[in-house]
Amino acid sequence: MSDDRGEAKVVPLRPQRKCPICGKKAAPDAYPFCSKRCADIDLNRWLKGSYVIPGSESATVPDDEDFE
Repeated sequence: MSDDRGEAKVVPLRPQRKCPICGKKAAPDAYPFCSKRCADIDLNRWLKGSYVIPGSESATVPDDEDFE
């Protein structure tokens, strides 16, 4: 692909996305977030249990013996 001047165009590998936390343009070094700060906010939400993957709960709690 080249333009009228014969120079090559840069074609992005994936479409530009917005940070899911603040909405700014995502940065390549923190993708899909815009910064390490937003990535840490997202991780904290997972660790606090703010995000939940739906599913049925198990009636029993597995013992350590179940994994041996």
